[in-house]
Amino acid sequence: MQTPEITAYLKTYCGWSAGVRAVLAKYNLPYTEKDIIQNPAFRWEMETKSGQPLSPCVEISGHMLADAATEVPTNAPCPTEQHEGVVKLNL
Repeated sequence: MQTPEITAYLKTYCGWSAGVRAVLAKYNLPYTEKDIIQNPAFRWEMETKSGQPLSPCVEISGHMLADAATEVPTNAPCPTEQHEGVVKLNL
């Protein structure tokens, strides 16, 4: 398998950006970091490629993985009722 070309559009200090860095490091994936805070041109590049201003964004071999709108909250765990309605244990 060919090594993917990875570009990460990240903020200098951001929990989500730190998470992206950690995952890439965990899997020893080489990447180019573009700090959108230190260099506004990188923010413009990210917004142009992704179509939105939210970060982090990661581009893998020309395919942009951008933040996306969702009806599911991403800042809290799932409610217990949701799990009880979906998860079935096979004992």
